[in-house]
Amino acid sequence: MTAADPSPIYLLPAGVPVTIAELPPQAVDTAARHLADVLALAMEHTAGQGAVVVSDARCDLSIALTEAYRRCLPDARFIDFDAVPQGDILAAFETLAPGDLVVLVQSTNFRLEAYRIRIELFKRSLKVIEHPHLARMPGQEALYYIEALAYDPAYFRGTGAALKARIDSAEYGVVDSGGERLVFGSPFEAAKLNIGDYSGMKNIGGQFPIGEVFTEAQDLEAVNGRVRIFVFGDTRFSVNKPEKPITLVVTKGRVSDVIDSTPDFDEVMANIRADEGEVWLRELGFGMNRAFSKDRLVSDIGTYERMCGIHLSLGAKHGVYTKPNFRRADARHHVDVFAVTEAVYLGEEVVYKDGAWII
Repeated sequence: MTAADPSPIYLLPAGVPVTIAELPPQAVDTAARHLADVLALAMEHTAGQGAVVVSDARCDLSIALTEAYRRCLPDARFIDFDAVPQGDILAAFETLAPGDLVVLVQSTNFRLEAYRIRIELFKRSLKVIEHPHLARMPGQEALYYIEALAYDPAYFRGTGAALKARIDSAEYGVVDSGGERLVFGSPFEAAKLNIGDYSGMKNIGGQFPIGEVFTEAQDLEAVNGRVRIFVFGDTRFSVNKPEKPITLVVTKGRVSDVIDSTPDFDEVMANIRADEGEVWLRELGFGMNRAFSKDRLVSDIGTYERMCGIHLSLGAKHGVYTKPNFRRADARHHVDVFAVTEAVYLGEEVVYKDGAWII
C-alpha cells in the first residue's frame, strides 16, 4: 500500500488497533460476505444465539478473519487468545448454551492445557468453526483461502449428495491420472460428507473451508495400478509440489514402487515404512472446493485437502473406517497426496473431467 492508499486499521478483540499490510482492503469485505453465508446457511446460527470468537493477531489472515467475524457477529464475545489467561477462555465457553457457537481463528493451533477444544465443545452440543494454521498461508494464498470460504449450498449439497449416491452404489472405480490408471476393484465404504449440511448429525461444524466427500475401498487389496501425484504432504505438514509428478505403483493396496521420487517424498515413505512396515493406500477423497486447484495452492495441507479433484492417503491410519487387519494403536500415518486427475469413473460413469465434477 502507498502513503496515499494506506492499509485499513482494524480493532482486535482486545481493542488494539492493527493494520493488515499484505492484504487489500476488500479482502475483509469478501471474507465477511462469505462468512455471513456460512453462519446463516451452513451453521444456521441466529441472532438470538450466543457466540464466542477466540482469535489471535499473529498473521494478516487471522486479523482479517477476526474483523470479518466482528461484522457478522456484532453481539458475540471476542477474546484475544494471547491477551487473557486460558482459564478465562474456558470460563467463556461455560457461559454458552447447547446450540450456541464457538469460532476459533488460529494462526497456529490453539492449545488449552490438556483440553481438546473441538471435541470438548462438541460434547457440550456447541457449534464449532475452526480456522487453524492461518500463518502458513500469507499473501496470495490468504486470498485463495478467503475465496474458499464462499458457501454455495446448491453446489456443495447437490453435487456432494450426488457423489455419495454414486460412490455408495458403485461396484468399482478408476482414477485416470493422464496415462496411468488406479483401479479400485471393489465396492466402496459408505461415503462421508463435508459439505456444510449437518442435518441428522450429532456435531455441527468443524474445520473450514469445507468441500469434500471421502471413502475407501471395502477391500483395500483390490486397489491396483498406477497414479501420478503432483502434490504431497511432507513431514512439516506442508504442501510439497515436486518439479514433475511422482508415480506411485500400487499392488494389492500397497505402494510397491515409486517412480520419479524426490528426497522429501523418500523421507515420507521411509517414515511410514519405519513405523508400519509397508505403505497402505487408504482414503479416496473427492475434493469439491473450486477455489483450490493444481494451480491455486495453499501451503497448509489440511486446508488444501478440499482442492477440487482427487486426493488419496498413504499409511494405515484412517479413524473413520475400521478394517479387521489394522489395529488402531499400530496405525500411525495418514499422509495426503493429490492425484493428477484427468478423469474419475465410478463404475462405467464418468463423474469428473476437465477439472470439474460433472454429476
